[in-house]
Amino acid sequence: MSLPQPLVGAAWLADHLGDVTVVDSRWYLDGRSGREAYEGGHLPGAGWVDLDRDLAGPPSPDAGRHPLPSPQHFAAAMSRLGIGDDTPVVVYDDARGSIAERLWWMLRMHEHRVSVLDGGIDEWRGGLDVGWHSREPAAFTARPWPAARLVDADEVEVIRQRRNALVLDARSAERFAHGDPAIDPRPGHIPGARSAPWVDNVRTDGTMRDRAALREQFTALGAADAQIIACSCGSGVTACHDLLALELAGFGDTTRLYPGSWSQWGADPRRDAAVGRDTANEPGS
Repeated sequence: MSLPQPLVGAAWLADHLGDVTVVDSRWYLDGRSGREAYEGGHLPGAGWVDLDRDLAGPPSPDAGRHPLPSPQHFAAAMSRLGIGDDTPVVVYDDARGSIAERLWWMLRMHEHRVSVLDGGIDEWRGGLDVGWHSREPAAFTARPWPAARLVDADEVEVIRQRRNALVLDARSAERFAHGDPAIDPRPGHIPGARSAPWVDNVRTDGTMRDRAALREQFTALGAADAQIIACSCGSGVTACHDLLALELAGFGDTTRLYPGSWSQWGADPRRDAAVGRDTANEPGS
C-alpha cells in the first residue's frame, strides 16, 4: 500500500483504517495523563505510545528531558504496538501535531513508512473506541540512530557560528526570549539561534500550512542559504514539528535534530545563553 507522506487527511485514513497501524501519542506538559485521554476515546484500533517511557530515555541535566532512547528500547516499544519493519504507521495527537511529530521523526529516520494525521483527533469524523487496545507484537529491528541526522551540543556550538548553517528554536517566541521558570533550566536560548515557533507551521484549525507558505516562512529565516539546519526546542519534541514542516517546505535534506535542546544546553553552565526576542525580521532591523 502506498502511504501519503508525511501527512494524511482524516478522509484518507477513514478509507484505509484497516491497512495501517494507528498510534495515539497524546501527552501533556502540564502533567495530565495521556493514557487517560486515550482510554477515554481514541481512533478505532489505535494503540497508545508514551512519550516519556517509549520515545525517550531517562531524563537528566546532562542529556536533557527527552533524550533519544536506545535503539533496543525503541524497538521493543514499537514491537509492543504491533509495528514491524514493514508496517505502515499513522500517528496522531490532540496538540496540532506537536507531540505526534516526535514518533514520525523517529520512524522516518529508519526510512519507515509513517505519516501524521493532519489536524489530529479533532479532524476525525468517525466513531471512537474506549479503553485499552492491544496488538500482537511484531518484529521491529533495532537500528542505531543515524548520526548524520543528529547534532549534539558540541556540534551546535560550531554550527551556530557558521554563516552557511542555521539553528532554529521551535519554542514559543516568549520562551525563546525569556524562558519559562517552570520548564526551562534558565532564561534564553542558544546564541545565534532563530526563533521558529512550531505554532507558526499550522493554520488556526490545527492543520499544517501549505508547502508554499511554509517555504516562504523558512526562507525568511535563512533556510534557503543553509547547508545545515539544526532544530531544537525545549527537549527535542516540538523541534520535530519544525522538521516535518521543513520537509514539506523542501528543506528536509539539510535538517538535523538536536535532541538535548534547551533542557540540555541551558543546564550546562559552560554554555552561553542569549536573552531577548528574535528581531532579525522585524521592520527596521
